[in-house]
Order: sequence, then C-alpha cells, then structure tokens
Amino acid sequence: RETALWMVACLLLASLPRGQLDTTCHAFVGETVVLPCSTTPPGEFTLSKSKLYWQIGTKLVHFFHNGQDSLEGQDEKFHGRTSLFLDQMKHGNLSLKISNVQLWDNAEYSCLYKQTENHPIKKSTIKLNVSAPPRIEEPPSPSEQNQIPSGSPMDVPCLAVLPLSFLLLVPLGLWH
Repeated sequence: RETALWMVACLLLASLPRGQLDTTCHAFVGETVVLPCSTTPPGEFTLSKSKLYWQIGTKLVHFFHNGQDSLEGQDEKFHGRTSLFLDQMKHGNLSLKISNVQLWDNAEYSCLYKQTENHPIKKSTIKLNVSAPPRIEEPPSPSEQNQIPSGSPMDVPCLAVLPLSFLLLVPLGLWH
C-alpha cells in the first residue's frame, strides 16, 4: 500500500511543469547507455529505506525499493533492458543502464528518489537522444572491382607518374 502511494506521488511530481534538464545523453540504436542520476548532496544512501523511480511521463521504466528491484509495473518495452548499479547505490549513484537502446527510447526521463521517510522526494531530468547507427558502405564485390569505368579515380595515379618520370630523366641526361 505504501509503495502504491509513493508511486502515485512520483507520478504527480513528474507531471508538474518541467524545469531545466539536468543532462542530455546520446546513443545509437543497439548501444548501451547510462542515464546519470545521483543523490544531492552526494553521500550515503540507505538501500533498505530508500525508493528510486525512473520514468518517462507516466510510464514506469525502473523501480527500486526496500533494497531490491520491483519491476512488476515496468513498461514492457524496457523489460530485461534496464539495470541499476547496485554496488554503487549506497554511495549515491542512482544511474540507470539501458541495454540495446531503441529509437522509441528517445525521451525525457525522470529520476525520482527518496532517501528515507523523513526526506523529501528529489527529481532529476535526463534527455536521451537516440539516433540510427551510421551507415557503413559495403566494399564492392570482386566482380565489381574489375569493372572500373573510364575517368575513374583509378586513372589518376597513372597521370601523376608522367611529371615524376620527366624530372628523373632530365638530370640523367636522357632527355634532349
């Protein structure tokens, strides 16, 4: 019941007018990206008493409370692709790792956390820009390599040899 109330509070907080972005991250489709979030001020984070909620608008991306992940309500597009740095959380690193980034991951993420019941909910906003990977041109097949059209760059080195051979022949006295 307490978890449900806290999740509602996070949704309400996330729906408030947006302030400045804390960070913008960039990734290509298929890559792994880390969205940064840390406690302010940095310091000890009591895992068993804390709550961490990553979301896009009202979509749950990752939820952590009572010292463990709680992903029952996680948006299915993120299933199996998100993780936290559990060994670093106690030191205030609340960053989210998203594996196999997809174009639909392009969004503004909110990191909401509460260290203990007595602390206020804190929010950080991170924009993730996702791009398609750059196209890599395939080298021509061996049959295409033999078909060099006239006037292609392959003719240029032959032209560059003429002035060089002329310069070598003059000092040798072979050119009259």
